Amino acid sequence: MSPAPVIIAIDGRSGAGKTTLAVELAALLRAHHKVSLFHLEDIYPGWDGLAAGVERYVSTVLTPLSLGEAATWTSWDWANHYDGDARVTLPAEIVIVEGVGAASEPARPFLNAVIWAEAPDDVRRTRALDRDGDTYRPFWDQWAAQEEEWLGRDNVPGRADLRVNNRADGSAPADLLRLLPYLPALAPVLAPELSARRGLRLHAERLDLAPDAPALFESLYGRSPNAVWLDSSNHRDAPAAERSRFSIMADDAGTFGQYVTHRAGMGFISAGSSVAKVPGPFFRWLNTVWGRRAVRTPEGYPGEFTLGWLGCLGYELKRETGGSDLSAPTPDAALIFAGRAVVLDHAEGTAWLLALAAPDADEWLDRARAAVQAAASASTTPAGPAGAVGTRAVGAGDAGGSTGVGRPGPPVFRSRDTGARYRAKIAAAQHEIAQGNTYEVCLTTTLEARMSAETLDPWAIYLALRRRNPAPFASYLRLGGLSVASTSPERFLKIAADGGMRAEPIKGTRRRAADPQEDLQLRADLATSVKDRAENIMIVDLLRNDLSHFAVPGSVTVSRLCAIESYATVHQMVSTIDARLLPGAARAEAVAACFPAGSMTGAPKISTMAILDRLEAGPRGFYSGAIGYFSLNSATDLAVAIRTLVIDASGDGAADLTLGVGGAITSDSDPDDEYDEIRTKAFGVLSTLGSDFPED
Repeated sequence: MSPAPVIIAIDGRSGAGKTTLAVELAALLRAHHKVSLFHLEDIYPGWDGLAAGVERYVSTVLTPLSLGEAATWTSWDWANHYDGDARVTLPAEIVIVEGVGAASEPARPFLNAVIWAEAPDDVRRTRALDRDGDTYRPFWDQWAAQEEEWLGRDNVPGRADLRVNNRADGSAPADLLRLLPYLPALAPVLAPELSARRGLRLHAERLDLAPDAPALFESLYGRSPNAVWLDSSNHRDAPAAERSRFSIMADDAGTFGQYVTHRAGMGFISAGSSVAKVPGPFFRWLNTVWGRRAVRTPEGYPGEFTLGWLGCLGYELKRETGGSDLSAPTPDAALIFAGRAVVLDHAEGTAWLLALAAPDADEWLDRARAAVQAAASASTTPAGPAGAVGTRAVGAGDAGGSTGVGRPGPPVFRSRDTGARYRAKIAAAQHEIAQGNTYEVCLTTTLEARMSAETLDPWAIYLALRRRNPAPFASYLRLGGLSVASTSPERFLKIAADGGMRAEPIKGTRRRAADPQEDLQLRADLATSVKDRAENIMIVDLLRNDLSHFAVPGSVTVSRLCAIESYATVHQMVSTIDARLLPGAARAEAVAACFPAGSMTGAPKISTMAILDRLEAGPRGFYSGAIGYFSLNSATDLAVAIRTLVIDASGDGAADLTLGVGGAITSDSDPDDEYDEIRTKAFGVLSTLGSDFPED
């Protein structure tokens, strides 16, 4: 009797390539494990024997194997159409069972993981008949009818932990092996495969070129379904040069590329042809894939990002950090894993090519090097004027050029709250403050528009936004049918590889004026505002507390308090809180302790989030969440998702546009001034689109 094995089932309709997939996956796993294989085709009692075969398989194969005992079972003699000889399947560290019905309902209690293999119907039939020839041809329809009847009452694909589009090009086994260690039931036994992620080699190459960033992104990633550009778009005149030094461009292509979305406690991770379904909280999953140093920072490389995960976290992840459980139309998180990227160093005027050692790394480096060289030539081309963009005004060839108004007209936004309703919510927030339930409430609302997806070009919109409203944490994300165009000026949280932590909340806003004297007066008014200073200091205190949960005692300091920074459309009041991470602390938990940003909730955080749920009466989605990276050297840098337009074109040909806006409410807030403030904050995005703030 042996220890109970880990049992992996590979199921799917006939001809999905299950047998080849099982054999090839077993070969990969045998690098570190003892593996047994069992094929259900050896036990089915005839061409009408699917149900009976499953019964035999469960009772004579799975039951003993699950106890660590050898399975003795009766084979089927396909030539004589009768029971054949007795056979034995020995238990091993890992047992792979494959065949139609391998993961059927009676079998699932014995299984540690279920893989569903799929392929187009015509491909399946061709594969099956090519394999079994004339023997199978007369029985194809009979067997297929059994499959359909079985799947009609047993949704095995929906129950699968992993689904693979088996293209029979040799990629599926390796794709599966990248995802299997994510499954909690398999993680302990697949420890060698997990450790391989931490033995990565990073190639870094410096190019003394300053490429045109939009042209470079379009060249390398214009056709990538999932791509991220963390764009320091105001590096030339940034109020804080440190925040604007680096821009990062990447997609999820190549050997190591992955894409993850998370919704309400369930993660979906794709790698090439395969998708894994991983239950559990997002931050717990993040702790399994990030936070331990997996690569060394290359000598001479000045950046903190050394490849890893990039993307956005939605506000509704607050369910994991003390907030209530609400759902949004967009995912709670969407991230790509980049095994290669381009990093632009604006301070030195250089470009860095980063790539993990892989069979396709050299090819990508050649292509990226050529793209940087071409974009460096393009950077000498004069740029045209910025203009309003409501439709497909810019094509791929205009990446670094002008933008203009297209047809039909710009999107028409509606607000979740009328002016009167928003002012009433301000009064309700002040009532909560008077009752002692909170000190400050960061009340928000959402502007929404709906247009034909064909009339919108998210890339063109982002180009116009970055030209009209450059920001240190600007970003453009294309994640399937979702696009995120952000011009955020606010850092949420930075954790450096050496453990240094920093948060830089913004509280207090004034519009910019065309007249220099009026603009100076507006800036001075913000700097001397008692109310805005009080808002800012309350959030500083909140973030000091958030950081202290995982900080070295005594290391939390406020290095900058209520400083004024000026951007293209607004003046902002900004503070800086620094700390040092406790050695050995879980970095994902440190991020969770600060999430969501206190500048977007109010204080105290948990009770105020509950108040906001009642007042706002709707989800925020990506707005108020975070955008940034989780690097393989254990560093992270995340911006608050404000001044952020989200375009969801994943539906029925329509595109839904959302823009969140809000402000901090205190006991002495004036409702009219607060309403004017959200109009000011929306102006940068709406004016770029050619849209107006919705009237009551």
